[in-house]
Amino acid sequence: MRKGIRLALDYGDKRIGVAKSDIDGILTFPVATLKNTKEVFFEISNLISETNCLEIYIGFPKHLSGQKGSSVTKVLNFAYEIFSNTGFSEIRFIDERLTTSGAASILRESGLKAKEQKGIIDQQAAIEILEIALDFEKRNNKIPGINFKERSEEHTSELQSLRHLVCRL
Repeated sequence: MRKGIRLALDYGDKRIGVAKSDIDGILTFPVATLKNTKEVFFEISNLISETNCLEIYIGFPKHLSGQKGSSVTKVLNFAYEIFSNTGFSEIRFIDERLTTSGAASILRESGLKAKEQKGIIDQQAAIEILEIALDFEKRNNKIPGINFKERSEEHTSELQSLRHLVCRL
C-alpha cells in the first residue's frame, strides 16, 4: 500500500461530499460538504494543497446493471474542471453503485433521520467511495479506478460517434 493521503468526492448537482484518508490509507474521515458552485474548484484546489494528496477518487455513476448512469457527462465534466482549474491530474473514477444508499443506511443506523442526513450523507457517500478504493488497493496492490483522462477520451469518442450518426440521418 502506497503512503499518502487520498481524497474522495461524491458529486451531486447541488452538493459535493468530501472525504480523506490518513497517510497510511487505513482510516477515512469526513471532510466537508461543498456547495456545487463555481467556487468549488477553489475549495478543491485548497484541499489538494493542504493534504498534498496522491489521488482524488470521484464516484462514477453506474446503474446496478453496470450501464452508465445519466450523470456520467456531468461527472466527466466535473473531473475535467478540477484538472483545468487546479492542474491536478491524478483523478480516478470509482464505481459508486450503492454508495448513497449505503451511506443513508449507515446514517439511519446511527439514529439520524432523513432530514438530519442532508448535509452529512454526501460526506458519508464520499467515505464509501474512498473505502472502496483503499480496499481495492490493499487487496490487489494496484492503483484503483480509471484515470479520468482515459475515461474522458472514451467519452469523447462516444460523443463523436453519436454526432457522426446524427449527421448521417
